[in-house]
Amino acid sequence: MANADVNGVTIEYEVHGTGEPLLFIMGLGGQLTAWPDEFVHLFVDQGFQVIRFDNRDIGLSTQTGWQPPSQAKLMRSFITRRQLQGVGYTVPDMADDAAGLLDSLDIGSCHVVGVSMGGMIAQELTIRHPEKVRSLCSIMSNTGDRKHGTIAPSLIPKMARQKPATLETAVDAAIDVLTTISGPHFDAVGYREVAKAAVERSFAPAGVARQTAAIAASRDRTLLLGAVDVPTLVMHGLLDRLVQPSGGIATAKAIPSARLLAFPDMAHDLPRPRWQEMRDEIVGNTRRKAGAAIR
Repeated sequence: MANADVNGVTIEYEVHGTGEPLLFIMGLGGQLTAWPDEFVHLFVDQGFQVIRFDNRDIGLSTQTGWQPPSQAKLMRSFITRRQLQGVGYTVPDMADDAAGLLDSLDIGSCHVVGVSMGGMIAQELTIRHPEKVRSLCSIMSNTGDRKHGTIAPSLIPKMARQKPATLETAVDAAIDVLTTISGPHFDAVGYREVAKAAVERSFAPAGVARQTAAIAASRDRTLLLGAVDVPTLVMHGLLDRLVQPSGGIATAKAIPSARLLAFPDMAHDLPRPRWQEMRDEIVGNTRRKAGAAIR
């Protein structure tokens, strides 16, 4: 592993393979290790250089330190769909982190794949630094318009009742959350060792709250996405209750020539039985020409 000082923070990252650079951007509370090694190597085997990193406030990257809003205030912001004010940073700042990381690695441009909050960051990276993005893949994300891709009402009581995790309860809490938001292919028993390793690497609940606040305070990207002219693939699970499928639909509508791919057996997760298909679709998107017509 290595780190880079960019945009006022230190970003921890890993590089795998050689070839065309492919930047993986993880979602809310997810460390770079949340990208499974096997998934990463599916792309390395196709000749890509995969860069994965810890977003600020998670993993081994900088903990920014400002006081996040209370859980009640965050939930109220999402329920009322009102933009949160007075936070330490927003999603565009996190996109600038990614751009700075590319600069530190002397990578002029790359293909970009982001999931959930990582999809929002990937969209902002494409908007703010279009010269750095060769192709875009936004997975289980939204445009930030607060009308599409919102949390399902049936999920709100469950999320609101969650107690703050401690170091002792963090593994069980992570499994409980993923069991709630994932689809039928999620293996809770097999995930325990993954969750344990993640907690041992870093436990940063305040950082997750700050990232959540950054999402709640960020702008609507819909109109800005209309200027995106790189090959774009949007993926979404039809079972997703955390970011409902309308978020993927709205993203695909906002970006000219974007292709939407919806999986009937996927929720807010990356189901293993779909990995090779996802890899093939993402690789295919990197080979498309900008503005190419799609089905």
